[in-house]
Amino acid sequence: MEETDPGVAEQLPAPPEELLRESSLFLDFDGTLVAIAEQPDAVIVEEVLKSLLPRLLVSLQGRVAIISGRALGEIDRLLVGGRFAASGSHGLEVRFPDGRLITPATPAALSEVVADMRALKRATPGLVVEEKPFGAALHYRTAPAAEEACRALATKLAERDGLTLQPGKMVFEIKVAGEDKGTALRALMADPVMAAGRPIFIGDDHTDEVAFEAAATMGGTGILVGPARPTAARYRLVDVPATLEWLQRAQKALA
Repeated sequence: MEETDPGVAEQLPAPPEELLRESSLFLDFDGTLVAIAEQPDAVIVEEVLKSLLPRLLVSLQGRVAIISGRALGEIDRLLVGGRFAASGSHGLEVRFPDGRLITPATPAALSEVVADMRALKRATPGLVVEEKPFGAALHYRTAPAAEEACRALATKLAERDGLTLQPGKMVFEIKVAGEDKGTALRALMADPVMAAGRPIFIGDDHTDEVAFEAAATMGGTGILVGPARPTAARYRLVDVPATLEWLQRAQKALA
């Protein structure tokens, strides 16, 4: 990745409202469309988002997809009433616009991974263990002093069980190896519906960088949400409200 230092990233422009024309739009969820909450199940999906996504689908002729670290079932639960092309679990679950679904096998060691994480949680107040279909995540947002203990355990479990360690914003996730948000974007762009536009990916986390890179190599670009940092994105929006406001303006520009 060609890195941009925070000083340069601070100067990244906001995306033009016309950017979504002839595009396929890929959206991260937490930290991009909804504010990150202390616990994964505590996020609030604003009404503006619930009404905006269907409008974007119409304006972009179906070329909208969610790409999230959350399990696909969680994305569907939170976006009640929507049935979008989507990827969950950091690229491990991919659902195409026509409903086709690709998923891996559940790792045999997953129950043991969860048990070990829960043992650390019992000894460390504030930790949250999030079980997923193809992995598990250890959140330390409400126990920041436990970061190194969480890192050490997650590293050990990944090495022991042949899984991938996926660090994120105050979370260490263990998951099936081989896929990420970049591979998810590429897989979805192979679909005829999504291939009709150039890829635009909007995300906030370091786990989104591979998707920024994938979009750029396919003629599109990335939009970073949040504070300046080294990034492959070419544009930046300051926070979730700014992202929702920009998406509303961009959708109107498509009309």
